[in-house]
Parts: sequence; structure tokens; C-alpha cells
Amino acid sequence: MRVLYGGGRFMHKKKTDPERIVILTEGTRGHYHQVLGIARWLERLCGAELCEMEVPLFSGLKRFRILKMQALHLASASVEECQAWLKAAGFAVEEHADILADGKETLFLSAGSSAAPFCLALARVCNGRSAVTMTPSVLGTDPFDFAIVPAHDHPAPADNLLITLGAPNHIYGPELQALGETFFASLKPFPAKVIALLLGGGDANYEITTAWVRAVLPALCEEAEKQGAALLVTTSRRTGAEVDQAVDSVLGHSPATRYLLLASRSAENPVPAMLGTATHVLVTEDSVSMASEAATAGFRVGLLRVGRKKTPMAEVRNLSGGGAARFDAFFAAMADKGLVEDLGTTPDFAAFLAPAACRTDVPFNEAKRAAEWILSRWS
Repeated sequence: MRVLYGGGRFMHKKKTDPERIVILTEGTRGHYHQVLGIARWLERLCGAELCEMEVPLFSGLKRFRILKMQALHLASASVEECQAWLKAAGFAVEEHADILADGKETLFLSAGSSAAPFCLALARVCNGRSAVTMTPSVLGTDPFDFAIVPAHDHPAPADNLLITLGAPNHIYGPELQALGETFFASLKPFPAKVIALLLGGGDANYEITTAWVRAVLPALCEEAEKQGAALLVTTSRRTGAEVDQAVDSVLGHSPATRYLLLASRSAENPVPAMLGTATHVLVTEDSVSMASEAATAGFRVGLLRVGRKKTPMAEVRNLSGGGAARFDAFFAAMADKGLVEDLGTTPDFAAFLAPAACRTDVPFNEAKRAAEWILSRWS
């Protein structure tokens, strides 16, 4: 276990508030940032101690056997049965005796299907409570004390469920400017306009190709140069080395490009610092998480449309209201609130960059809302 914070910065604790938050992480950065955002807001609001644990990782048939088949019974399992499952899954409860022994009110918080069974089992064993973000593929959300699920997953309303618009995240406005000042100190001064470009990548619904990069990004580069703006660019691990290379070839030698991080070459996460420095933010439509982060930071996000998968399964998902269609509904809702500006398939970068800044006063902080909801139901 790693203790992240000691609690107490805001300290509005009630007698029945959680005293400790344990993040269960399975190594996916996007999932981790969702639960970290909620956990940090819980720490700010009630002074809870914040810790994290890594759960065992599995692949192939072993993953299916332990996290799918054997985890099915956890929804109705006894304490003894949860202990047995944790042992079979390679989680040594005795190594975390400090959580079991001191009697603190503890919330176990997880995201994704791999960490969810551990979240539920540990809450039962430790007489704590469980909270999950997203919908675990086997367990669903019903067995958990709290479930935070985005509207684009179409969850059925339930007493233990909070439906969010977009993804909770770890972006905290008061910290961003200082992060940017420190992170980009060696690159300053920047011009009046600073464009953060956040590029995602391919998944079951979308594709960002080298052809897309060469068709769309040269116009952005040209407009940035024309307006004397700085470009801060990062890709994601889903972007891939080939597309990263295309991004580098288009933007890497431009005088406008002041920072370029290719995720295939570095695991660093510059997004919070970029959001603390930028005046305009552009995000590709494949990433609800990055769009949510930018909106949380106070931006009206410029949405870049990318390629759509044309596979039979992708078409079936779209026709049934899933796939890319569900994310279209999310971005339409964000646009209705003034949080997103859809730039279409042929973006007019000159118009988007014309204002001195592209920000909004519309409040958007789903991690804070989730933390407040948990505290309101904690008794």
C-alpha cells in the first residue's frame, strides 16, 4: 500500500464521513485518473487519508478463470468466501493488515473490470464500502455501494448509481497554472495564444491514420504560424508509433511547435501542465477522457473528427445506439452546454483561434460531483 496524502486540507469531516480512501489500480492510466480525481475530492472535502494498492494482473485463460468465472459469485459471497477468492487471486490480505486492524471507515474505489472484483471483495473483508467507476463486465454495478457511470454507457437508474456526463478526472483548476509554469519553464516565454493539441488513437470505433494526420494537421500548423501562436502537442498510447511518426513529420519542424511529446517514445503525462498553459484546446473525438479533462479545466473544447471504423461489428454497435453513436450523443450534450465546439471533418482553425482564448464559465467537474454524492449518502 502507498499512502498518497495524509488528509485534512479542507477538513469538513462529519462523524460518519469516510476516514480512508483506498484506490485499487490495475495499471490503466485513464482508469486511474478517473478514480484519483474522485478520491482527491473526497480528501479535500472531508480530510480522508488517501492510499492506493495495485491489484494482481492476469492474461489469457487465467484472467478469464479468475476475474470472470470465479468472480461471478462475489456479488453474494460471504466474508470467508471473499477471503478465499482474494487468496486464490494472489492478493495477500495480510500484507495490508494496517487497513484491517485500525477500524477506520474505509472506501475502496476502483475503475475498470480488472480491479472491480478486488474492490468488492476487500470491502466485504474489511467491513468497508465499495465504489466503482464504469460498469464491470461481469459483476455489473448492483453489488457495489456506489457506482459512478457515464451517461454514454446508458446505465439503468438505480439507488446506488450516479450518472455522469463524461468521465470524472484528476484535473484540479487551482493547481494547473503552477503546473504549467514549472513544467514549461525552460520553454517560456510563450506568445499570447497557446494551443494544446491532444491526440488520441484507434479503438473499436475510431481510427487516426497517417492520412488523417497529413490531411488535417498541416492546416493547423499553418494557422498557428500565421497567428504567431505556440503549439503544445501530445499523443496517447493508442496513437501508435506509425501515426506518431507522421505527427512528428508534420509538426516537428514547425516554429510554432514549442512542445511535442509522442507517447510511443515517452510515458510522461503533460496534459495537466498543457491545460494550465493553453488558451485554446483541441481534442480528437475518440477520447471522452481528454475532452472531459479539458472541459473540467474551463475550456470550450475544439473537437476534431477522425476516421470511423467500418467493420460489421462497428456498424452493429452504431445501429444499436452503441459504438461511435453513443459518443456522438455525449459530445452533442457537451456542445449544448457550451463545453464543446464541433469543428467537423474539415476544421476552420482560423475561426476557432480568432478569439484571444476559447474558455467557458460553465462549471463542469464530475469528480467533485461524484465525491459530494458519495459523502451525501455516507451514514
